[in-house]
Amino acid sequence: MRPADRTFPSKTDAEIWLTRKEAEILNGEWINPEADRVPFPEYAAAWIEERPNLRPKTIRLYRYLLRAHLRPDFGSRTVAEIKEAHVRRWRKGLLDSGVSAVTTAKAYRLLKAVMSTAVDDGLIRRNPCRIKGAGQERSPERPTLTIPQVYALAEAIDQRYRALILLGTFGSLRWGELAALRRADINLKECTVSVDRQLTETIAGQPGFGPPKSEAGIRGVAFPDVIAADLRWHLKCFVPDQADALVFTSPAGLPLRHSNFYRRVWIKAVQAVGLPDLHFHDLRHTGNTLTEVSGVASGASFGGSRERRGPGIRGQRVAGGDGVRAGRHAV
Repeated sequence: MRPADRTFPSKTDAEIWLTRKEAEILNGEWINPEADRVPFPEYAAAWIEERPNLRPKTIRLYRYLLRAHLRPDFGSRTVAEIKEAHVRRWRKGLLDSGVSAVTTAKAYRLLKAVMSTAVDDGLIRRNPCRIKGAGQERSPERPTLTIPQVYALAEAIDQRYRALILLGTFGSLRWGELAALRRADINLKECTVSVDRQLTETIAGQPGFGPPKSEAGIRGVAFPDVIAADLRWHLKCFVPDQADALVFTSPAGLPLRHSNFYRRVWIKAVQAVGLPDLHFHDLRHTGNTLTEVSGVASGASFGGSRERRGPGIRGQRVAGGDGVRAGRHAV
């Protein structure tokens, strides 16, 4: 039972008001008057905490977007006070202030998701985020390396991570998948890798292992035999004999941390080969592109039928200039 928000000059007027409210309830259009007292920052923070199955990385991203891009504009408003005009001005302000289009799209999608839940909770009648296409990310096309460039990068980087570069590229593996590989996951005879987990970071920033991004992420991956010698050399030099020993670790033998690797290793290597803007994920993009162009086996499951490791990379071994080096590392 809730009181009306005002008094009425007559009983008839009160009954008309009550009838209208009952009709709104029956039609699902009734708005909880307490919405005027629900601060947006608290509601959005609770939305993030209560969202099921969010990965720690996603939670950290949402908290950052709320803190850096939503709270400054909507921090003093209640959920019900946010209107379409406010959203339009907020988005334009982000873009005008130099916030990237990708980050703005992420922030907009978060705001839209929070306000959609507010609709479901009966706090607002409709979502004020109604800008067509505002949540779509239009990232610039990432670079695709040539095979000589891949080998140049593998040569320039600390040789502890040479195999990481080659397997990440020609196996089209993600960073987290590479960092979670164990000795038992690599079959040098068959030139295959089993992927069933990835390295993640907890909300507190500590490393941990979890399932891949999707069920399809649990898979077998074939890699070209031209890099088998590099992998064999890496396993001999840097990986303990135990089956569950991590394949790629820090010099101290600890799980790889992306931020440390980027700062201490990656930046120096990409600058040395004249590719300062290269991202590690571009290696996976390169591998996928090579697969499409040359038909080289990379990244798909070998559970049902064997993939062919065609001549695309094998034929480029000489062109890459590193075939002799791979052989020299073989033991």
